[in-house]
Amino acid sequence: MNKERIIMLSDCQSFYASVEKAANPEYSNKPLVVAGDPARRSGIVLAACPIAKDSGITTAETLREALGKCPELVVVRPRMQHYIDVSAQITDILRTFSDLVEPYSIDEQFIDITGSLSLFGSPRQIASAIQQQIRTETGVYTRVGIGYTKVTAKMACDLWAKKNSDGLFTLTREQLPCLLWPQPISQLFMVGRRMSAHFHSMGLTTIGHLARLPLAELKWHMREKFRKNCDIDAELYWRIANGIDDSPVQPSTHETAPKSVGHQMTLPRDYRTMAEIRTILLELAEMVCRRCRSLMVNGAVLSVGCQGASFDRPTGFSRQSTMSDPTNATNLVYEAAVSLFRLHWDGQPVRRVHLSLSNLSDENQYQLTLFESRPRYRELERATDGLKNKYGDTIIGRAVSFTGAGQIKDRAGKIGGHYK
Repeated sequence: MNKERIIMLSDCQSFYASVEKAANPEYSNKPLVVAGDPARRSGIVLAACPIAKDSGITTAETLREALGKCPELVVVRPRMQHYIDVSAQITDILRTFSDLVEPYSIDEQFIDITGSLSLFGSPRQIASAIQQQIRTETGVYTRVGIGYTKVTAKMACDLWAKKNSDGLFTLTREQLPCLLWPQPISQLFMVGRRMSAHFHSMGLTTIGHLARLPLAELKWHMREKFRKNCDIDAELYWRIANGIDDSPVQPSTHETAPKSVGHQMTLPRDYRTMAEIRTILLELAEMVCRRCRSLMVNGAVLSVGCQGASFDRPTGFSRQSTMSDPTNATNLVYEAAVSLFRLHWDGQPVRRVHLSLSNLSDENQYQLTLFESRPRYRELERATDGLKNKYGDTIIGRAVSFTGAGQIKDRAGKIGGHYK
């Protein structure tokens, strides 16, 4: 008989805000948010400390709204690279307790301590030690959910540990009927507002209603509701409600080879001319092909698309085509992207553009042609890649990227759309 696993989810409270308070002790007793651009009082709130939340401030609201609720608010511009570094530091701390650590997001990490009990004590003692070490080394307070699967650890953290004074909670298999199942269906992991409404319309208002429903019956209800085969989704929700999750904690989860490489840009204004859009397509092609070259792969299928700014009246398209030869050469991908974009663009203003390559293959396996000096071209691009890797993305670039339409200079100072 297999030994039941003991898995924890470590979650950092108000992560970005906690990191900033740890770096600036003078803010420790003040309401603080991390948000877009403090100088212009614009952008959205990415993180709010507990004191700020007590004033009614929530993440994703505008900075202007937050300042209206709390005029004395301390506003800090995000430093994404620093947050990534602290997250990696927390991963290293967790690895001192177990080699089975899997980052789930920048502020959440799974850790399987099944094999660590003889070294560090009970699960609760280990969780408390993890909290203390992270607090001591980073200044960040963590909540820890303890379960026998990843989903039970996640729900133990979200539903109880975050509300407990000590930030710890254990959810066992035996506690599911009395603790988890009475919870509203909206509290089930992976159930959002819309799915919660759908479950309510089926008469499933608590997690227990879903968990106790025979799986075959749930599949039938969802097929009737959505008028399509939803068997996989039905089984996923049913398994989560019953605490069933066979997935192991895998340190290498995010290290698997990608099936595609892509980038998208949200533009600072509407782009209305093909000349402006060509600039963005060139920059996207450069980023995608540079990533492919670092992975030593070529792409055969090119995908290009765009969206307008209006959510109420959406415009745009997404199309793909197979190129004549797999490649990671920027100019070749760019030329193909421009042709594909021209073919499908209806001339409406564009606010977001995406480009990706898929059907990846080893870059050393390609078809020779009479009119292309691929090895020489590759040498040139690897040289420019090396310069950018060493000195930054703006050390060398195409002239068009430094015009009014170009975004490379602005993006070079950001990670995930936020300042480093």
